[in-house]
Amino acid sequence: MKLKKNIATSAEGFIFNPGTGDSFSTNPIGAEILSLLKEEKTIAEIIDVISAKYDVDQSQFEKDLDDFKSQLEDSNILD
Repeated sequence: MKLKKNIATSAEGFIFNPGTGDSFSTNPIGAEILSLLKEEKTIAEIIDVISAKYDVDQSQFEKDLDDFKSQLEDSNILD
């Protein structure tokens, strides 16, 4: 999972796609996932970081991350 190069994000979870002019917002964990994607972390690394930082069930988080990934793909945010 990799963000497109031209996607602008903020620490607060604002996402802007200059290619389409669309903008989106996400919650703090979504913003953290976007930050990890910008660092080119793998899915496994993202799961490890979020699971260690927050008290979340890893299998549930994997499902939530898959849903988030689908939303990013539908919004043309990922390569």
